[in-house]
Amino acid sequence: MHDPMEGWIRVDLPRIDQLNGKLVLRFQHLPRRHGFPVHQHRWNQIVYASSGTLLVTVGNNWYVISPDQAMWVPTGVPHTTGALQDAELRNLYVADSLDVGMPPRSLMLSVTPLLRALIMELADVHQRPEDADYVGRLETLTLDQLPRQPELDFHLPWPKSPMLQSMCQALYSNPADRRDLEAWSRQLGTSPRTLTRHFERELGISLREWRLRLRLFKAIDLLETEDNITAIALDLGYNTPSAFTHMFHQRTGCTPSDWRRR
Repeated sequence: MHDPMEGWIRVDLPRIDQLNGKLVLRFQHLPRRHGFPVHQHRWNQIVYASSGTLLVTVGNNWYVISPDQAMWVPTGVPHTTGALQDAELRNLYVADSLDVGMPPRSLMLSVTPLLRALIMELADVHQRPEDADYVGRLETLTLDQLPRQPELDFHLPWPKSPMLQSMCQALYSNPADRRDLEAWSRQLGTSPRTLTRHFERELGISLREWRLRLRLFKAIDLLETEDNITAIALDLGYNTPSAFTHMFHQRTGCTPSDWRRR
């Protein structure tokens, strides 16, 4: 499987042998293009950054996580976390013995303003003297909010079959590649119908949707460079900056320029 963090600086994992409580918040600054190696925990985790943008990989799926989102990673699930933008991690570790109403699978969450405020308050109370009862109530309320967060179905899946891997690797290396379904079918020695069926069965989305998600993933990374919006649009295969801006706004709710100012 392609490693989206290839060439990034690897960061040592924090040494935590056990959780001192039902809920532990850990904060850390993670610079751009820095990331942790593949690892897993003996407890559940909410991956969250109060600022910046994270890249989280779980199995063959890649997730781009903004401060409006978080990632639920259950106990024992291998994953990696890296920073597409300088990020302030505010990760929550949840004891495996607790039943917080979350599923035994990884999922991306939309973070409500209430949960964000609770996480930030938890971070603050760890840096000041505070009444233990208040902290306990804060932790309980935070845990109560986890299953109430809306689930998001947005990720970039990566194929396992060699045929699809070769195509997706080529598109990842050059998102501006204009070869259509017919051209790829000829390249791979199959029919358009077979390629479509194979792709959608293995990845769960269409080739068109996969390419859109790839371009968005690449756009977020490129927006951290000094390249102007026009250059980024052309690098991604758009004929005009306005076409790129339209796609980006549809997917994120803001323009590329607004994203840069976040």
